[in-house]
Amino acid sequence: MKIVITGGAGFVGSTLCLQLKENYPSYEIVAFDNLKRRGSELNLTDFQKKGIPFFHGDIRNNEDLSSLGNFDVLIEASAEPSVTAGLDSDPTYVINNNLYGSINCFNACLKNKAKLIFLSTSRVYPIEIIEKANFIEEPTRFSFDENQTELGISKNGVSEKLSLNGARSFYGTTKLSSEMFIQEYAAFYGLKAAITRFGVIAGPRQMGKTDQGVVTLWMAKHYWNQSLKYIGYGGTGKQVRDLLHVDDVVSLIDLQIHQIEKFQGKIYNVGGGAENSASLFEMTSICEKITGNKIQIDSEVETRAADLRIYITDNSLIEKEIGWKPTKSVEQIFTDIYHWIKENENQLESILK
Repeated sequence: MKIVITGGAGFVGSTLCLQLKENYPSYEIVAFDNLKRRGSELNLTDFQKKGIPFFHGDIRNNEDLSSLGNFDVLIEASAEPSVTAGLDSDPTYVINNNLYGSINCFNACLKNKAKLIFLSTSRVYPIEIIEKANFIEEPTRFSFDENQTELGISKNGVSEKLSLNGARSFYGTTKLSSEMFIQEYAAFYGLKAAITRFGVIAGPRQMGKTDQGVVTLWMAKHYWNQSLKYIGYGGTGKQVRDLLHVDDVVSLIDLQIHQIEKFQGKIYNVGGGAENSASLFEMTSICEKITGNKIQIDSEVETRAADLRIYITDNSLIEKEIGWKPTKSVEQIFTDIYHWIKENENQLESILK
């Protein structure tokens, strides 16, 4: 089997390349990436060691995709992942990459009669609906109230039943548009595809920044004793996300590659779930425990555009229909990131510090 992973030198893409190659040595695993994100070039050495071919290309360019030759599966993990992309500047790049580039990938799958694994996002759900959900303020976090008026939000989080009507960010809109195109390709061209709306994915190999990769950023700042800031919602750090270890993502995608018929015509929400959620305040405590370092954390009361007070994934549907569920805890995620930084400190210092 030949598997192409677009965004292959990114966080999720590189982890997929290396773990799939380890699990299936006879498979040809190909990494395809434009190396736009700083730090992605560090993965090329690991690819070379493991015999993973690397193609320097861009999904916006059909000629680059054609240079890959024939393949059996394409995993589309090449999105511009920042929620704030295009909000305070020209949105052309995020639209061209996440929508038009993805459509080029779909066409490449048709040409090769290949299966498509599409990594979508929880950000397809409208901001205003989630922000208006009933919540309670606890000592260390915000939580969804048990009493909700909106179908698709409960104390367990956000399910696939939540309305899609409303603004969501250019990032979320391009991903939702791609989902809709996949449904058309499946209905009229017979494309075999799996679509997954992932929440926050975290773990080693992520080059964390403020707008994307906050879990790695939080650990890195504690590791190097640098300051951080709680931004928005009163500046208390109580906003919450559920966290999904990248290894759990790989296990699900492995299943999708080999049993795609279980996922065809369906869309699942996938994340760490309520049991694997944490506020920024709680993340601080975890990082202090693991590193032994206590750092300065400032506060900024004003909330940023497109931010969410709470996002937790309700995994009920995929657990019921597929039997998949996350296996790694929040503390395990931070511990694994800590060891990754420690083992690669010299390479990562200029990027994460």
